[in-house]
Amino acid sequence: MKNKRRIIIWPVIIVILVILIIPKLNLNNSVKDLEVDKQSSDKRIGVKAVLIRGKSLQNKIFASGTLISNEEVELRSEISGKITNIFFTEGKHVKKDEVLLKINDSELQATLKKNKSKVVLAQDKEFRAKQLLEKNLISQQEYEIILGDLVSVLADVEINEAQLEKTEIKAPFDGIVGLRSVSVGSYISPQTRIATLQSINPIKIDFFVPQKYFGLLKEKQQILVKLSATGQVYKGKVYAVEPKIDQNTRTVQVRALIPNISGELTPGAYVEIEIVLEEIKNAIMVPSEAVIPDIQGEKVFLYKSGKAVQQIVTPNIRTENEIQIIKGLNVNDTLITSGIIQLRPNTPVKINIVN
Repeated sequence: MKNKRRIIIWPVIIVILVILIIPKLNLNNSVKDLEVDKQSSDKRIGVKAVLIRGKSLQNKIFASGTLISNEEVELRSEISGKITNIFFTEGKHVKKDEVLLKINDSELQATLKKNKSKVVLAQDKEFRAKQLLEKNLISQQEYEIILGDLVSVLADVEINEAQLEKTEIKAPFDGIVGLRSVSVGSYISPQTRIATLQSINPIKIDFFVPQKYFGLLKEKQQILVKLSATGQVYKGKVYAVEPKIDQNTRTVQVRALIPNISGELTPGAYVEIEIVLEEIKNAIMVPSEAVIPDIQGEKVFLYKSGKAVQQIVTPNIRTENEIQIIKGLNVNDTLITSGIIQLRPNTPVKINIVN
């Protein structure tokens, strides 16, 4: 009897379990089907977007330049002669009007002495002639001839003194004298290069910028100068702009000054230059990747009413990561910044606002 009961009970249990499990399986399958149907019905493309805000923008340009001396001259003699003394030390500072070199002046000194004695005699002769003229013992013409002789010898003395002055080579300005090319005893002429003299405080910079910036460069405009060798940055000011644009390169030459009290900046060195042309407030800046080329120009996609709307824009200043838009966008527009390749005009999108 017990065995018969067991045989009857097990089929009943199995039937009850089947009745309980099958509805749950069907319910789970129905939920999954609903989720799949929901996902397949949402055809919106997920994209990132930003809310456009106005920001401050510095319109900068970058250039490379060369340092040059504030003043530079090659020291040469105006006359020929033998060097008797050299008074400067190579590479050292000298003052304006300091005597740097002396040329033999013995012949000129003798000639000057001779002419000065002639002046004394001519002055005595003129004095006596003037007294005779007052007594009408000589004519006016005779007196004027004697006076002319005095003027002539005085002129000879002035010439001698001017020639003697040329035997001394003086510094025309404060500066650093370079390496000399002559020695004591050398015979030099006006073609002989003695040394160079350079004034380097302040020091000048020459650089070129594209012609489109010609009207934006102004006198006393501040620039930043980076010395490539050390990475040190210095401040300078524009003091002159070439009034003519180079027709071969379509660039304009600019010259600036930098204080160089410590003498760290050396003529001939290469430098990198940064110039802030203007400060623009409330500029509309967008990420570079959001702007794409188009047949009509350049375009972006805006988010409007759940869709990606194409907008033609006019770009202006470009920075490393952003582009200024001067036409086509407004503050508070929602700009799509990712998934742009997949977008077409009026494509439904789901946005994620990124700060």
